[in-house]
Amino acid sequence: MDFRPKYLQLAGLLLILLAPFFTAAQGKTIRGYVKDKLSDERIPFASLNFIQSHHGRLSDSAGGFTFHYDQWPNDTLEITYVGYRDVKIAINQELVTQFSKDGGQTIDLVISMERGKVTAEVIVKRKIDRGYLMWKRIVKHKPSNDRYRFSSFTYELYNKLELDLNRIKKEKLREFGPIKPFEFIFDNVDTSEGQPFLPVYLTETISNYYYQKSPWRTREIIKGVKTIGVNNESISKLLGGTEQNVNVYNNFIPVFDKQYVSPISDNGDAYYNYKVLDSQFVAGKRLIHMQFIPKRKGENTFDGDCWVHDTTWAIQKMTLVLNKEANINFIDKLSLIQEYKQINDSTWFLVKDKFVADIAPIGKSGFGVIGRKTTTYKDIIVNQPFIRDSIARNKVQSEIRFADSAMVKADSYWTGSRHDSLSKNEKAIYAMIDTLQKMPLFKRYVTTINFLATGYRNVGNFEIGPWYNWFTGNQWEGFRMRFDLGTNPKFNKNLYLHGYLAYGFGDKAFKGKLEAKYLISRSPRSYIHGSYTKDLDNGQVYYDDISTDNIFALAIRKQGIPIKFMQVQETKFEYFKEWNPGISATFMGIHKIWDPLLNLPPKELFEGTGAKGNNLTNLELGVRLRFAYNERFLETNFNRFSLGSTYPIVEFLYARGVPGLLNSNYKYDKIYLSVSDYLKIAPLGSLYYNVFGGKVSGTLPYMMLNVIPGNEIYYYNKYAFNLMARWEYIGDRYTGFNIEHNIGNGLFKYIPLTRKLKFRQFWSAKGITTGITEANKELNFNNPYNQFKDLNGKLYLELGTGVDNIFKVFRLDFVWRVLPQPLPEARVSRFGIFGSFRLAF
Repeated sequence: MDFRPKYLQLAGLLLILLAPFFTAAQGKTIRGYVKDKLSDERIPFASLNFIQSHHGRLSDSAGGFTFHYDQWPNDTLEITYVGYRDVKIAINQELVTQFSKDGGQTIDLVISMERGKVTAEVIVKRKIDRGYLMWKRIVKHKPSNDRYRFSSFTYELYNKLELDLNRIKKEKLREFGPIKPFEFIFDNVDTSEGQPFLPVYLTETISNYYYQKSPWRTREIIKGVKTIGVNNESISKLLGGTEQNVNVYNNFIPVFDKQYVSPISDNGDAYYNYKVLDSQFVAGKRLIHMQFIPKRKGENTFDGDCWVHDTTWAIQKMTLVLNKEANINFIDKLSLIQEYKQINDSTWFLVKDKFVADIAPIGKSGFGVIGRKTTTYKDIIVNQPFIRDSIARNKVQSEIRFADSAMVKADSYWTGSRHDSLSKNEKAIYAMIDTLQKMPLFKRYVTTINFLATGYRNVGNFEIGPWYNWFTGNQWEGFRMRFDLGTNPKFNKNLYLHGYLAYGFGDKAFKGKLEAKYLISRSPRSYIHGSYTKDLDNGQVYYDDISTDNIFALAIRKQGIPIKFMQVQETKFEYFKEWNPGISATFMGIHKIWDPLLNLPPKELFEGTGAKGNNLTNLELGVRLRFAYNERFLETNFNRFSLGSTYPIVEFLYARGVPGLLNSNYKYDKIYLSVSDYLKIAPLGSLYYNVFGGKVSGTLPYMMLNVIPGNEIYYYNKYAFNLMARWEYIGDRYTGFNIEHNIGNGLFKYIPLTRKLKFRQFWSAKGITTGITEANKELNFNNPYNQFKDLNGKLYLELGTGVDNIFKVFRLDFVWRVLPQPLPEARVSRFGIFGSFRLAF
């Protein structure tokens, strides 16, 4: 049998099938992809058209495109996409020479598009508003598409954070003397996006994340952390999945410390206009493209677009871009992208989350930093029993743990575990940082910058500073010098020793402090702390308060208010113990000897009021209980700083004066209770409140009673009464409140100038009432030196408002004392204008 006819037929069929490939290989090819300039995300279905020939197509679902020609066209390729500025590329011999490959047969293009074009047609009203109807469908189906509807789920999470220096002037920096020794870093400058940027930092985290809906629990096991230069577990926790709380199905989306209205909020139509653009089929699924823009300028809203699956009305991809009129500091551009993927016929689940911010601290034309945080999710499993079994191991509601050796994983682990391989730029970052850290000059630069910014500097196993307390002066001491010395972790990672010595050239007296702190356990935290201090009482020191021994305090004192001086000799011992979830206790013993020096009733008035010995000597034993559920912290080696809790924080103190020991003279009982919280009340900003009260029993000198905190400088103190002098009001019982409501741009958004300047509005109210027994009045008020006041059950009330975010860092408070009546005659006690610095986004 002759098979040749069949072979010939088969060969002919193959030639027909392969003919386009041969033709293309012998012709010219223009290929590449379209991406967002800021986020590097591919742009699907962008329109690409040659202006003269009208030959065009759409980029595919991954942003890619290919054109085939017999000869290079002499034409201009125009790329357009809704919400982006048009891009035009001339196809000519110069472009062919620059980008062609394969012997001049192929041009590879990476087209970066920049956000900024919004057409007025989006807000045209129609009888049938398809955009509004699309929004209604999405909102209606939110309960069946939000991933938090599941009773439980788990996935593996990979998080990558990259920092790039942006808008750098490479040649000028090369000529800058202090940077010349590090000239090699400029070999990594990337110019592919037009504006040069230098990748400088990268950190990666990979973890297993578990979620349970009822009762609400989360668990995260961080399997690996890769970073160079920062080895801090609390920072690594912040980069894990537990802190990834962006969900476009929520009504509000957090951006730094603010809440922005989601385009698919239940009330989204009050803030956005919507437009349906087109639809595309991807992998057999019809996706509808919708655009949204804010209705009004200056509100916390986004520009952007999304792709929606037309069967489930689930979001497949959403791109959120910060509106240029947004009231946020230091940010030139910001993009937030979320992608979802079907894991079964009806369920779309988040698979990629990208956040990109162009931080411009000195303006958008100057030096800046681009932060790129990319999070990917895989091995997604929902509603399986083993998830609850894993979460059942939690000791707290939301637990983050590190696997063994998570902080020191080998490179081979990362090669096999990353969800995506590192780019050329990302690989260069690790090599560059490793080289820099081995250079002694770089270490000296870092040390100097840290010293100027924080006030502290490490010298071997010790730490000196803060420098801003080295030189100051006051009425009593005259010129004052102070020097601090403490240990750092190189001395001992669990033991902290610190002390300072000060000398006043006016009173010719030495002062000082010695303290020691030993960390017994870091998780849960426990430590012992002891100190001895002999110095002036420099005021009630709160977070962001300026005490009187600060070099800047003298220049901003109120006129006409005598400065008070009290010397205190204090010996203190504390034992701190923490239990999950957020309960802690501090057991205290405090021995004090007071010596009033100037503008306060002298100690001689209290002779014979106590037992033997110095009449102003006291020993107090007490316990402070604190409940802060799920409180988060940023930890250093010896200390930690609260990042707050989503629940109110409750503190309770009980203390007793113990007479007869260590020459102590006074017996009393003291209690104190405080409830505080910081609430996000979007779209109305944020609210802080603190309700407190206390009582002390016994007949006591004024310094052992409740001295209401006042402020004698023009730097605003959030936690004190700013029109009240120090030592003005005392009492043995009190109740009070402190409220501050930060509205955001408020009324300022309606005025073009203040909207452009990004001013912010707030109001505050502080009130307190005190009482005092007749015995304490007799002891403290009936003397020729008396200067104290008693509210006698009346309400002291301060009301304030002002302008925040002046030049992005300054705040002005206008404060009025309104109660009790009649008001003091001195204007400085009735009204004040206070300044303060607030660094916030």
